[in-house]
Amino acid sequence: MPTSTVVVGSTVGLHARPAGIIAAAVNEMGEEVSLAIPGGDPVDAGSAMLIMALGAALGDSVEVSSPSQSAHDRIAALLAQDLDA
Repeated sequence: MPTSTVVVGSTVGLHARPAGIIAAAVNEMGEEVSLAIPGGDPVDAGSAMLIMALGAALGDSVEVSSPSQSAHDRIAALLAQDLDA
């Protein structure tokens, strides 16, 4: 399963707007994607509320996992962007 650690690029972390964008992308793809703070429990990246519950701030590391390489790559790229811009 493709897994990587990505540094959060959104200036205010994974709050409502970035979490909503990420969750919408996951749901649009119809693939399973999980996010986790390293050492923490993974959450369903299709849920904005669960993404926000991670409490990840700008510069924090988040692990992205998915059975689908393309889904993994898309969500990893979104996490690294400033989705507040």
